[in-house]
Amino acid sequence: MVDPRPTVRRRRLAALLVQLREESGRSPEEAAERIGCHRSKISRIENARLGISLGELRDLLTFYGVDDPAFVEDLVNLARRGGERGWTRHLRAALPSYADHIDYEQTAHYIRSFQPLLIAGLLQTPDYARSLYRANPEMLSSKRVEELTSMRMQRQEVLERDTPPRMCVIQGEAALRSQVGGPKVMRQQLDHLLSRAEQPNVDVQILPFSAGAHVGLVGAFVLFGFPTPAFSDVVCVEHVTGTLHMETPEETARYTLAFDTLRTAAMNTAHSVDLIQSIKRDL
Repeated sequence: MVDPRPTVRRRRLAALLVQLREESGRSPEEAAERIGCHRSKISRIENARLGISLGELRDLLTFYGVDDPAFVEDLVNLARRGGERGWTRHLRAALPSYADHIDYEQTAHYIRSFQPLLIAGLLQTPDYARSLYRANPEMLSSKRVEELTSMRMQRQEVLERDTPPRMCVIQGEAALRSQVGGPKVMRQQLDHLLSRAEQPNVDVQILPFSAGAHVGLVGAFVLFGFPTPAFSDVVCVEHVTGTLHMETPEETARYTLAFDTLRTAAMNTAHSVDLIQSIKRDL
């Protein structure tokens, strides 16, 4: 059955199969002949519209000259889990890019987030998140606000796993001083941010106003890193109508450099905690 909205894993596997086939010099017709199918099936597999059996996948990888056992197993695991959406299947009327973003969060082993104006989503309190959703010009219903807030809280469970991802967050000072939801909500939010900063897998650094001009003035972004070479790094940039995902080596390298530059300009973690505490006292 054709999936109207292929998962991140299936799209990634499809892209890799195209790359490997082209690098081997094989044509779609030759690939089809190898596994005994019609040319159209190869096209649908490579367009992520159709899954592939594990036997067919291993046969094609042999045909393409892929002989690294670890890499083969990475691809087999991608195929095995290609149809999974986890809890994101419950996202009602959500943009596909939002579901993809959550899939990246749930599978990444390293998350780097630069947020100049808002507290990072994985570090938000329920009341802070509600205040953001209620500010939506689309006038979301109270029920929908609660649904979205619940989703955001569920997303944060990734940080509580037995083996959670490493997370490094650079927050702009403006995110700490903007009174989203009012002083009470912000005090709770800053307390929560301080609590998260105590976790061994979470680093929080503040980019102060005094940093002046910096590369992050172009806007927020998130970098996801994965534990397998079959899944390249992904950059996510949110905008009003969805999220832009970029994963070419050139794109991810530029954002990695930008993040490293911002991290150098930001306060260290100890001084960042001091500033958060100071701002909280002034509320």
